[in-house]
Amino acid sequence: MSVPVSAPVAERSWQRFSPGLRLARFAFYLCTVAAFAVSLRTIEIIPEFLYDAPEQMADLFGRMWPPDANYLGPTLAALVETLHIATLGTLLALAMAVPVGLLAARNLTPSLPLNLLAKFVFVTSRSVNSLVWALLFVAVFGPGPLAGTLAIAFRSIGFTGKLFAEALEESSPGSIEALTAAGAGRLSTLVFGYWPQVKPAFWSIALFRWDINIRESAVLGLVGAGGIGVALDTALNLLYWDQVAVVLAAIFSVVVLAEIVVTLVRNRVL
Repeated sequence: MSVPVSAPVAERSWQRFSPGLRLARFAFYLCTVAAFAVSLRTIEIIPEFLYDAPEQMADLFGRMWPPDANYLGPTLAALVETLHIATLGTLLALAMAVPVGLLAARNLTPSLPLNLLAKFVFVTSRSVNSLVWALLFVAVFGPGPLAGTLAIAFRSIGFTGKLFAEALEESSPGSIEALTAAGAGRLSTLVFGYWPQVKPAFWSIALFRWDINIRESAVLGLVGAGGIGVALDTALNLLYWDQVAVVLAAIFSVVVLAEIVVTLVRNRVL
């Protein structure tokens, strides 16, 4: 009796990407390299400026040392104003972003026109840089911390409102349905159903945005919107590099301190 011989099994070669996907990846890399090359040609880098850059940096830091200790008083006063601008601007942003966030949350506001209107407000707020907002408010209200505060507030609406709306949409519907079945109104459902779920995320968003606003408010004075940026702009215009060193050290210190405070509050309280 003859034994059947099994047919040879064809070897299969494993490939991570299909031919079409490999072609798409190659096209992406090619476009990236081409965009990089075009960008280099567009910004017109002058090689002569790169050659003596280390020497220029060393000369600049040499002019900054030693820092002018007599400029510490005006710098601290401007720094306190910067903290006030960032804090008040964040509070105003939260007050304006919460109603818009409620309109953007589809589970709370099942109306497409209102959702789109709220998202348009978010996009508008985030699209305009804080310096541009500051320029607009300086033109309206004149130079000073009021323009800086409003610039920080209007810049922060899109960030805080969008994240708040997303937190509302991700809330669990169980407690909401229980409150609705018990006859609770919209306000009671919002306060006792949604708010306990989104409260940790809301305060985390607020702290994170306050931390960002301290950094952004430090440069608003360059366009006349108050804060420590005014002291920095004055020192730069007068070429007082020892005073510039004091201002930069103060900005760096307050940014580090704000980071520590935000981290401690989130770990201890939230």
